[in-house]
Amino acid sequence: MNQDPCVVVAVFRGRPGREQALAAALRQMCIPSRDEPGCINYDLHASAIDPGEFFFHETWASADDHRVHLDSPHVRHLLTITPDMLREPIQEFKGTRVAA
Repeated sequence: MNQDPCVVVAVFRGRPGREQALAAALRQMCIPSRDEPGCINYDLHASAIDPGEFFFHETWASADDHRVHLDSPHVRHLLTITPDMLREPIQEFKGTRVAA
């Protein structure tokens, strides 16, 4: 079965005073995530408007590959260390490309 790539944008908004710790924790996600099967791209960005806001732009070969990523040790670790760094829950957008 041919699946479309799964595109994900995950937004993290840092608690005042915890922005640098959050940025450091998020940077640690890039290398192990890029090494996962099905990862096409996994890029961390900082907001141009809010210095405490960061987001991942991810593309996975399939939604199944993304589900496996969410259960990886590095994602589970991130979810245990970041709650006190966030001013609100992680916001995640998932979809497929509509037009090139």
